[in-house]
Amino acid sequence: MISAGDLRKGITFQMDGDVFQVIDFQHVKPGKGAAFVRTKLRSVLSGVTKDVTFNPTERVERANIETKEMQYLYSDGELYYFMDVVTYDQLPLNREAVEEAIKYLRENDSATIRFYQGKAFEVQAPNFVELEVTETEPGIKGDTATGATKPAKLETGVSLNVPLFVNIGDIIRVDTRSGEYMSRA
Repeated sequence: MISAGDLRKGITFQMDGDVFQVIDFQHVKPGKGAAFVRTKLRSVLSGVTKDVTFNPTERVERANIETKEMQYLYSDGELYYFMDVVTYDQLPLNREAVEEAIKYLRENDSATIRFYQGKAFEVQAPNFVELEVTETEPGIKGDTATGATKPAKLETGVSLNVPLFVNIGDIIRVDTRSGEYMSRA
């Protein structure tokens, strides 16, 4: 059992005969009255999202989630195919399951797949990835002391802000949890 006051992003739990994953949460302590926890939840089984408010002392049952390292193979436009590196079984997943992670995955990259009762519901990219910059404006010489940034597009298609000294062809390290530039590789 886990108390509602301990809910954090990514935690999965059982409630009302369904399994939910916390997408977003906010602990609220109003000036008057008791504190409460406002959450945005996604059903692991149906994919439906809903907003739920909890009393911080309420308790919910933690769901048993399995994880497995798999290799991203390719996409056929509708489905994304992952391979179990032990059994070589292929697993096709829809866009909703891979939405956050696919921005940082290239073909043959490893990812963590989360399962509930044998059904895959989420793909997680590694915390840090190294990707090549494919599009960006050239930096202006001498303008690096301000800490300014510019937009850049990476080889997977994701866009993010990078320092002015980063050029096309550079390999950069990206934090996939926040989507931010970390350093040059």
